[in-house]
Amino acid sequence: MNSKPVKLSDIAKRLHYSTVTISKALRNHPDIAPSTIKKIKFAAEEMGYTPNIIARNLSSRKSNTIGVVVPKIAHFFFGSMIEEIYNRALEYNYEIILTVSQENAEREKKHIQTLMAMKVEGIIISISQETKNYDIFKLVEARGIPIVFVDRVPKIDNISIVSVDDRDGAFRAIEHAIKLGYKKIAHFAGYTDINIGRERYQGFVDAMEKHGLPINPEWVCHGGFGERFGYDSFMKLYKKNNLPDLIFTVTYPVALGVYSAAKEVGLKITEDIDIICFGNAKVQSLLSPPISCVNQPTDLLAKSAMELLMSKIKNPELVGINNIKIPTELILRETCITFNKN
Repeated sequence: MNSKPVKLSDIAKRLHYSTVTISKALRNHPDIAPSTIKKIKFAAEEMGYTPNIIARNLSSRKSNTIGVVVPKIAHFFFGSMIEEIYNRALEYNYEIILTVSQENAEREKKHIQTLMAMKVEGIIISISQETKNYDIFKLVEARGIPIVFVDRVPKIDNISIVSVDDRDGAFRAIEHAIKLGYKKIAHFAGYTDINIGRERYQGFVDAMEKHGLPINPEWVCHGGFGERFGYDSFMKLYKKNNLPDLIFTVTYPVALGVYSAAKEVGLKITEDIDIICFGNAKVQSLLSPPISCVNQPTDLLAKSAMELLMSKIKNPELVGINNIKIPTELILRETCITFNKN
């Protein structure tokens, strides 16, 4: 087997076509007959040809690639959303270039710079919990690259957003708990300078105020969206002997941290303390007990984000605010289904 990369000129020489014809055929150009396209693609595959996408991007404004930036990948919400974005991208004959910020704002900025250098035609992003400087997003816009924010979004005017109705979802979860009889309710709220933390906290407040229940400041904890935050917040209240009857967590990973902490100190979920969370995961059935939650439809989020981005790519003259808000669903499993009077 030839170790050297196969070039368009190699295929052209073998089939006695011009390199322009070979290039057009490999891109399914309408100028080339279907039978010729089939013949050229067969030869290209047989010879081991792979397209130099980076070189193509540098010589053309059309790359057929979309950049995706997410905070985490080992996370059901983002993992399932990425999978659906990928499926949708293939339907549009686009590839995705996936990057992960790992909740680091500087890393997120570098990823976006790299995606711009690779000439992606658009970007879908969910910002990190550290992101406070939005200059890089303004630069993307200034370069004429369409960008759609999903789930976590910055405080910038005139941007395209796809999110769930976080406030309403949180409100319905808390109102459900209150109607069961719960009054001593804590909220592990993450960061309120990020929209999901802010909106879910506000939904919690709305429900408590509607039903005339006091909010104990010590039971409202801020500090993250991951397991460690849930664990540390629970332990802080436990060591003060100040646990509520029910905890509402801002994300599913935060709830996992609560489960871990409760098990460590010998408390049983639902029997000693109850819990409900925002966010769903397929592994819910592996928890004991399976947790009730506010479900975010990742398939609809991804579908809507891709459709919005593609409309911006195909119609760059279209401007204006696009704010798509998708309803949530309350899924009841084995937590927060009866009032635990302790």
